[in-house]
Parts: sequence; C-alpha cells; structure tokens
Amino acid sequence: MAQNTAPGDEMIKTKVVEIVEQRENELPDGVIVEQQNLKLEIIEGDRAGENIFFDGIGSYDVIKKNIYKTGEKVLVVGSTDDQGNTTYFIVDYIRESGLNWLLFFFCVFLVLVSGFKGIRAIVSLVASFLVIIKYIIPQILSGTNPFLVTLIGSFVILLAIIYITEGFRARSHITVVSILISLVITIIISSFFVSLAKLSGLASEETMFLISLGGAQINFQGLLLAGIIIGALGVLDDVVISQVSTVEQIIKANPEQTRDKIFKSAYEVGVSHISSMTNTLFLAYAGASLPLLILFISGESAFSSWGEIINNEAIATEIVRTLTGSIGLISAVPISTVVAIWWFTKK
Repeated sequence: MAQNTAPGDEMIKTKVVEIVEQRENELPDGVIVEQQNLKLEIIEGDRAGENIFFDGIGSYDVIKKNIYKTGEKVLVVGSTDDQGNTTYFIVDYIRESGLNWLLFFFCVFLVLVSGFKGIRAIVSLVASFLVIIKYIIPQILSGTNPFLVTLIGSFVILLAIIYITEGFRARSHITVVSILISLVITIIISSFFVSLAKLSGLASEETMFLISLGGAQINFQGLLLAGIIIGALGVLDDVVISQVSTVEQIIKANPEQTRDKIFKSAYEVGVSHISSMTNTLFLAYAGASLPLLILFISGESAFSSWGEIINNEAIATEIVRTLTGSIGLISAVPISTVVAIWWFTKK
C-alpha cells in the first residue's frame, strides 16, 4: 500500500516477521483484490526490535497491490491522530541493498574497463553530486533564483568533471571554453522558448509535491530552466571532449594539414556523433515521459487531437527540453572544433 506522507509523520524501516492474515477481499465497487495484515519488526533506530502491525485488509484499493513475504524489508509511515493513536502504512519496499550492490558493480566495472581514469570519473561524479545536493538544491529551497544558482553550480560541476577526469592540460582548457560557449547558447535559446511557449514549470507531479512541502517560494520556471541546463551539461561534456580529442589526433597524425582540411575531417566525425547523441537525448526524455505519452496516444485521455496533445504543458515542456538541448548539442561540434583547431595550430 502506498501512502503520501505529511509533516510530522514518522518514517520507519521494518521487516515482515509474520503474515497475520492474507485473503481476497471484495471492494464496494465489486473488484476482488488480495490484501494482507502483517506483523512488522522495526530494524533501525531507537525502536529497533519493537513489533508494529499493518492492517491492510479493508474496503479500499491502491495502485500498488504488493503482496509481501516473510523476511522482506519494507518502509513504513506511522501517522498519529489527535488522540495519539498511530496507524501504520506500508509505503514501499526498502531497496537500499539492491541499489548499493548495483552501485558497487558499476564502480568496479568502470575501473576494470577504464583503469585509473575510471577512478577519476568516479571522483568527478561524487563531486558533481555534492555540488547538486549541498549547493544547488539548498539554495533553490531557500528561495534563490534556480536559474542563477544552477548557472554557478553548473560551472563548478564543469570544472570538476573536466579537470578531474582529463587533468590540467590544453585539452581540458579547450573543453571548458567550448562547453561554456555551447551552454550559453543553450541557455539563451531555452530561456527564449520557455518564455515563448509560456511554460510555467508546474506541469510535473514532482512540482506539486514541492508546493505541498512548502515550496511556494520557488521560481518553478527558473527550476525548469535549471533542469534543462544540467541535462544539457552532461551531454555536452561527452560530445566536446570527443571532438577536441579527435582534432588533437588528426593534427598529430599530420601536422602539415591546413586548418580547413583539419576542420573538414574532424567535422565529419562530429556529425556522426551529433546524430547518435541527439537520438540519445530524445530517447532519454521520451523514456522519462513514456507513461504520459502512452496515456495521450491511447485515446483514453481528455485530448482528442494532436494539437491538443502538444498544447498540453507537460508534453510541450518535454518538446522544449529536448529540442533546446539538442540545439546546444549540435552547436557544440563546430564550436569545439574551431576552438581546438585554433589552439593546437597556433604558432
């Protein structure tokens, strides 16, 4: 059973120790569902070892109809009423163990394939994560303009990613300059079209949660732009480093080539990269919005035409996010190529 938490609710980690009752139950609308009453043991905190009970058999239905087994770990919310009575609701499974193993496997696999550079990539990833959770998010929650905060944070992330993974050398300097130029273009275009399309930034379910948690002071349009910037930064990093490395290797192979010939050779490689990365960007956003797309295309939504669909803010937001990010990505190839050729061939 899923339950939205409210301020003052207690979040508890527990383990299923006994299935008190499990049976099929007919709801008032005639639907037959399988429900459970469970005995749970608290496994963390001051109350560790204490038993609590989840009464899941009742005249209600939920989206997540999980059937739990003895020994499984679940996250529980304790909600206390005005009379001091506490009711416990199972929110979901505790997934930390599986996710921790996945993270461990990712790090090991990265290091095995990439060696010391893989270790540096992990360090830069941690640095980026810390900038986001220690600077960007707290500043946004405090009411600071998300757009400005993300600009500053993205610049710090950019420096961390490039100089930790690539070292302090010419290739890194060229990459930073090229990404900054491309990012400025992305920011200008994104700002213009977010304003032109009159996107509020309030189309997603997550923003509704922010408002309910007291986030009314947040600039949600700025938050939308911030998300576009961070998303574009990750893609630009990959494209620009590859393009700068391509230019460097072409020049090393034949230092006597003209700048025009170097540009033509490197640009051909970059165009292929553009195609694959644009598809990657589109598919990433489409995947994130897949349930919403299915709802619209199925004909079960309130929208009867394509025009009505794309005028929905949730869909329009993803279109703007994808296309403006792709424009920044496309611009990065000629920009990084020109900057790299100028640097490596200057006398």
